[in-house]
Amino acid sequence: MLVADDQPDVLEALRLLLKRDGYTVVSAQSPSGVLATLDAEDVELVLMDLNYARDTTSGREGLDLLGQLRARDALLPVVVMTAWGSVEGAVEAMRAGARDYVQKPWDNTRLLATLRTQLELARALRRTRRLEEENQHLRREQGGRSPLVGESRAMLPVRRLIERVAPSAAPVLVTGEHGTGKEVVARLLHAASPRADRPFVAVNSGGLSEGVFESELFGHVKGAFTDAKTDRIGCFELADGGTLFLDEIGNMPLAQQAKLLRVLQTGELHPVGSSRTRKVDVRVVSATNVDLGRAVIEGRFREDLLYRLNTVEVQLPPLRERREDIPLLAAHFLAAQGQRYGRPGIHLAPDALEALMAYPWPGNVRELEHAVERSLLMATGDRVAAEDLLLKRAGPNSGGSARLEEMTLEEVERYLIERALGRQDGNVSEAAKALGLSRSALYRRLQYYGIKGAR
Repeated sequence: MLVADDQPDVLEALRLLLKRDGYTVVSAQSPSGVLATLDAEDVELVLMDLNYARDTTSGREGLDLLGQLRARDALLPVVVMTAWGSVEGAVEAMRAGARDYVQKPWDNTRLLATLRTQLELARALRRTRRLEEENQHLRREQGGRSPLVGESRAMLPVRRLIERVAPSAAPVLVTGEHGTGKEVVARLLHAASPRADRPFVAVNSGGLSEGVFESELFGHVKGAFTDAKTDRIGCFELADGGTLFLDEIGNMPLAQQAKLLRVLQTGELHPVGSSRTRKVDVRVVSATNVDLGRAVIEGRFREDLLYRLNTVEVQLPPLRERREDIPLLAAHFLAAQGQRYGRPGIHLAPDALEALMAYPWPGNVRELEHAVERSLLMATGDRVAAEDLLLKRAGPNSGGSARLEEMTLEEVERYLIERALGRQDGNVSEAAKALGLSRSALYRRLQYYGIKGAR
């Protein structure tokens, strides 16, 4: 850390304070000394006075120096100090690129907290810059598919499990909240398996109506029903030799579960309207945000089908439990969308990253991806600022960080509804009972607040 001030006693006081907090400190007493030190030392942060020998009140020397530092390294965090208490000067310094400011005499606790925050933010920004080039390489290797981005402690067991399971043909059940990246895991399992050169077929199995379920999964022959004007190959045959990804498996009705189980047990299927048996060799990866164990107890999911699907279960953590991955994910999405929209040089501003880190992300990684794409479209320069993200202010979804007394009445009601739905795995009837509401009354509130994922 580089500390710059023209007063030796100030430099010594800061050196002792920062050394006690574990920092290595170098110092300079003039703008030229700052630049010379940066040439000789690997500096992570600059804490500098705005006034030096030329005058004592304008801060012009410090502002000029700040401009030179920004030109050298736009990611180098600079915190300015001022003894003359000019709000205008501090604002001008922030506009010129300073990350924060403190007034002399400083408060030790606040100063240390400010420096710690800016160091962490700067390190995250540098990691995102590095990741932009790595993303280009990963996308070329994976044919444009998204890699599983994340280095957090919560993601390490997920990565290890994928590495162990991928080479096998074992069925895998991927669980986690909406938007956590379950299909990404399914694609990685396929790409790392001996079936990688065979088809990967994804289908929303829980969203198929009774009338199209068999046709979609098993196919049909011409004339099987009124609109069957030609033969159709089902998803199982399309995935023959490869991987079939069955998303939203927990929402599949019991009648459809029985038909799926028969094919999984025998490896044989009959297209609708055909008497001919067709054998398929398919690895099934399924995904759900529903607690299937509880669904079995409640009679909503077949136990024998669950055993067929979850030889191995990969559980994805929500984004709120892997917040240290947010800078990496944001950089990955920004690089991908920058290529898509012809803006490859765009990057995140420090205030944008701060906003991303502060947001609760109830929609998990999918919501983050959409926010980054939206911000790229809103940004006018070569970087995304906080206001470009258009994020809602933190409220009842902030994982407990917002206190009830700070919420509006609507925010409290939404918070309680979401908590009740979470406890009941999205079951509207049970959540309504817990809240003391009728089912129809709860549905009206779900529609009013735009809450999805209930059943």
